[in-house]
Amino acid sequence: MDIAKKIGSGRTALGIEFGSTRIKAVLVDENNTPVAQGSHDWENRHIGNIWSYTLDDIVGGLRHCYATLKEDVRQKYNVTLETIGAIGFSAMMHGYMVFDKDNKLLVPFRTWRNNTAAYAGEKLTELFGYHIPARWSVAHLYQAILDNEPHVKDIVYQTTLEGYVHWLLTGKKVIGIGEASGMFPVDPVTKQYNRRMLDAFNELVKGKVPFKVEDILPEILLAGEDAGVLTEEGAKILDPEGDLKAGIPLCPPEGDAGTGMVATNSVKKRTGNVSAGTSVFAMIVLEKELSKPYPEIDLVTTPVGDLVGMVHCNNCTSDLNGWVDLFGEFAKQLGVELPKWKLYDMLYFASEKGEKDCGGLLSYNYISNEHVTNVDHGRPLFVRKADSKFDLANFMRCHLYSAFGALKVGCDIMLKEEGVKLDRITGHGGLFKTERVGQSYLAAAINAPVTVMKTAGEGGAWGMAILANYMIQKAQGESLEDYLENKVFDGLEGVTLAPDPENVAGFEAFAKRYVEGLPIVREAVKSMK
Repeated sequence: MDIAKKIGSGRTALGIEFGSTRIKAVLVDENNTPVAQGSHDWENRHIGNIWSYTLDDIVGGLRHCYATLKEDVRQKYNVTLETIGAIGFSAMMHGYMVFDKDNKLLVPFRTWRNNTAAYAGEKLTELFGYHIPARWSVAHLYQAILDNEPHVKDIVYQTTLEGYVHWLLTGKKVIGIGEASGMFPVDPVTKQYNRRMLDAFNELVKGKVPFKVEDILPEILLAGEDAGVLTEEGAKILDPEGDLKAGIPLCPPEGDAGTGMVATNSVKKRTGNVSAGTSVFAMIVLEKELSKPYPEIDLVTTPVGDLVGMVHCNNCTSDLNGWVDLFGEFAKQLGVELPKWKLYDMLYFASEKGEKDCGGLLSYNYISNEHVTNVDHGRPLFVRKADSKFDLANFMRCHLYSAFGALKVGCDIMLKEEGVKLDRITGHGGLFKTERVGQSYLAAAINAPVTVMKTAGEGGAWGMAILANYMIQKAQGESLEDYLENKVFDGLEGVTLAPDPENVAGFEAFAKRYVEGLPIVREAVKSMK
């Protein structure tokens, strides 16, 4: 059957993901091969000292994204998109969206980017004995209660961005377990919100709010479970032209961390993925709970509820990009115009000629604050001793190592202190575009094989489409892990690099210098106001 007929008969799945700067849609066939896509660029707004997107931004962006997908289908296959096998929505995780009894948004959407709930997160961490980051939904809720915000008394529902979109289109107040675990701690055994912590929170806020927290949170669903269907009203919201039919099944909405796990085949225990771009995060699927809470490690889950240790760092490639741009500017002064990709390749490959420990050089890529290393404000620095080996190869290697510096601090807690086992990790994101270089340095940093897929799909939107297909295609009892292994990634080409022992030793030496030098950057924060 050709693609046009598959689309016409609904043998497809659609994933739409709301990222920080772009909403992306990917339509796949029954083999999870992308056949069409759409997108919409957007930017968050600063509303009353809060980073936010308005409801008009959300609905308008969704419609435009879908419209570009619909047009892509029309242009490629001469087909009007009228039905889809299944749909799934994803978005940047956490944040704060609360509604009253009339379904009115009570305060502007507070995204994960806001750090206004840090105090509440610290207090809840003490109460629960479980790390609660400032960006988590329950931290935002508790901070609003502590601040005596007048809207709190009117809350009847709290959700996240993709939970809101799903609710808008289906009427169902549900959420995927991976996203749920970033709203309120989840019990990996019961696959529900942690009962002990629910009780502790309710006791903490007793008399201050008219609700129990479990009553305002969305229902948790696992990957593959039924999450409702597209309503008549929902179909008109998504496609105002009226071509899209109601009744299409929707899978549980998930956070971008969960879709990243799916898109990199990293839902199996002892596997993980590292996303390296403007920020960097590592997610490792755990075999058991950690022995104690760590402020450097967030505990979330896979889309089927298995526990995941997540190290999220605010800084990765921005400082590195700045240095590459500087070298590009110098090349222009010489009358040499280099394409950006060639400039990156040239400088990255040059780093491979550097000493394994970067010749004693040291850099911090902190364009913004870095909670993993307790640096409160961005102060990018390059430091060397008089006898350090200062040349281009070591300079570039140092900055590439630094891109993984804070990440290694967090990962070492899991891999060394907690003895977490890691068989395979998949790298994705801009840092891995130059063949081999970033991949080999990550392998050295975590001392584990790193795979980069040649067919990387379409990122999180593709991962969400896979989850939609899994819901309607899975065989009786077929796990998500098996579905990915056998029906999505079987035969897809990738390159795996094992850690080179000399690189591992070199990175360890650099990491020791990196940790010992942190007082330098902290002093820069104090001195450079």
